[in-house]
Amino acid sequence: MAEDIHKIDEVFRMQDENSNKTGHIKPDALNNFDNSKKKVRKEKKTESKAAGKPEKENKKKDKNIQINPHRRTGCIGGIMYFVFIICVSVVLACVAWMAASDALALNKPKFEATVTLPPEIFKSETVDTFDEDGNKTGTKRVSVADMDYVTDQLKEAGLIEYKWLFNFFSDISHADKKLSPGEYELKSTYDYRALITHMRAGSDTALTVDVTIPEGFTMHQIFKRLEENKVCSYDDLMAAAADYNYNYSFLENKETGDSSRLEGFLFPETYQFYVDMQASSAINKFLDVFYMKFDANMINTCNNLGMSMDDVITIASMIEKEAASDEERATIASVIYNRLNAGMPLGIDATLLYEYPDHEGAPTAEMLENDSPYNSRINTGLPPTPICNPGLASINAALAPEETNYYYYALDTETGTHRFFATEGEHSAFVATQNYE
Repeated sequence: MAEDIHKIDEVFRMQDENSNKTGHIKPDALNNFDNSKKKVRKEKKTESKAAGKPEKENKKKDKNIQINPHRRTGCIGGIMYFVFIICVSVVLACVAWMAASDALALNKPKFEATVTLPPEIFKSETVDTFDEDGNKTGTKRVSVADMDYVTDQLKEAGLIEYKWLFNFFSDISHADKKLSPGEYELKSTYDYRALITHMRAGSDTALTVDVTIPEGFTMHQIFKRLEENKVCSYDDLMAAAADYNYNYSFLENKETGDSSRLEGFLFPETYQFYVDMQASSAINKFLDVFYMKFDANMINTCNNLGMSMDDVITIASMIEKEAASDEERATIASVIYNRLNAGMPLGIDATLLYEYPDHEGAPTAEMLENDSPYNSRINTGLPPTPICNPGLASINAALAPEETNYYYYALDTETGTHRFFATEGEHSAFVATQNYE
């Protein structure tokens, strides 16, 4: 065998020498190579027969020493496939890392951005409710956000990089049912879950505004002030006042459809609201404070007076509009009760002006002639609703009127307070001395 290999090497050496000299293999070199090859095979065949081995087995061994071009091509293909797999894996790893960095807020520059979710991107839907065992228990109404709008806002603010990834996370986490209208101050370090958590009413990132509502403001004035402070729109507040069902006993007999049903019960106070919060939630703040202020003792006092809560609040609203100081509230209350008991028109111009919220100054002649239930110059009894939202001092005066024989009062322009009279003559004589223009 060693001699065979030596002969083959000799042939290759001769071939290399001829190639180096001429740039190609000479025919005589090829002939020598073929003759040598045949000679080697003949000798191997002779040796195989001498050893008693089949010729076929010797042919197989002979093939093993030949160079297989197909094997060389397959090796190169395998290497290329391996390199391709490595490249794809690297790309996928990079994509996965970029996606994870965005979802988990890794290596992001630190900054804060304001994101606003207006009420109009939310709609109400009915969904099923289930108990712990998965059994359906009923249905409920939920607020659902337009997640395309939310995602666009987060992208524009630089808080997320991949909208498709955030939308995918929102779908699997049901984020559209967890968000609330409002304006939120969000940090770039918040991951996807934190972003959703902080875009809810009551979160520490929701922007708030303090709004003071003075005693005597009408519902119209209150809603305008809330709109000015970006709490809710005026129209949304009016719609919620008319149609939303609030769970308070003092509203049980008031049918929906008319916003004036809440007049008098929006307690004047300084409140903290969320910017762009739901109108019904904003209104509920007023009603909740009224519910706490008008306690059981006040309800018992109403019963002792033979008056309903609505009547007492209506009287308190007139006191609120008429009184120039706390000291005269109970005296004005006595005049109102005395005239009601006597069946006299109340003659309070503030009730008439309630229907003209944008009017300033004294009522016009046309207003005085208008046959409206709010015109207390020509109609007896109380107006249909309170004419403003009274504070606690006026409510207490309505519950504890002073005992007097007064039926009239008029403003003293010199002192800025009211003078009270038992007779019409006394009242007219005093009015003649005043210049109310």
